Amino acid sequence: MNTAIARSKTLRMTLTGMFTAMTIILSLSVFSIPVPGGHLYFCDTVINTAAILMDPLSAFIVGGIGSFLGDFFFYPAPMFVSLVTHGLQAVVVCLISHRVLQKRQALASGIGVAVGAIIMVVGYTLGRAYVYSTLEYSLIKLPFEILQAGFGAVFSMIICYPLRLRKLYGQVIG
Repeated sequence: MNTAIARSKTLRMTLTGMFTAMTIILSLSVFSIPVPGGHLYFCDTVINTAAILMDPLSAFIVGGIGSFLGDFFFYPAPMFVSLVTHGLQAVVVCLISHRVLQKRQALASGIGVAVGAIIMVVGYTLGRAYVYSTLEYSLIKLPFEILQAGFGAVFSMIICYPLRLRKLYGQVIG
């Protein structure tokens, strides 16, 4: 096997693991803001950033598996909601970022994170209503879900474009 290809695969796996670990860590209540009905988490920033940078499978691992494991270890009730919602969010953001508007990647990523934010808000609202058997509980948390999704979308775009992480990632991965 070509050493450049092996190096690229190793870097991709390492970065996938690093982003997944960051998602798990940011699922801790220690790194969140308490709000009515739960906490405001910052893992959406990592999930969106990974989705903008990586391939769909890696994005799913970071978003879906990472948030699933974060819930599994620290608050297991919504872990399957997290797997589906953040996994779908990451894949959709990734696909839009990489396959729509090829010559305007920042705009495509902006569209992707906006669609991903909608997926996250709707997924968690419906998921909470199912897990906790009450729509009222979901509606209490809805404004904070919107805030979390918006925060994650905006900061991931700042990290990837004005701070040039996307360019650096492309140079390192090739």
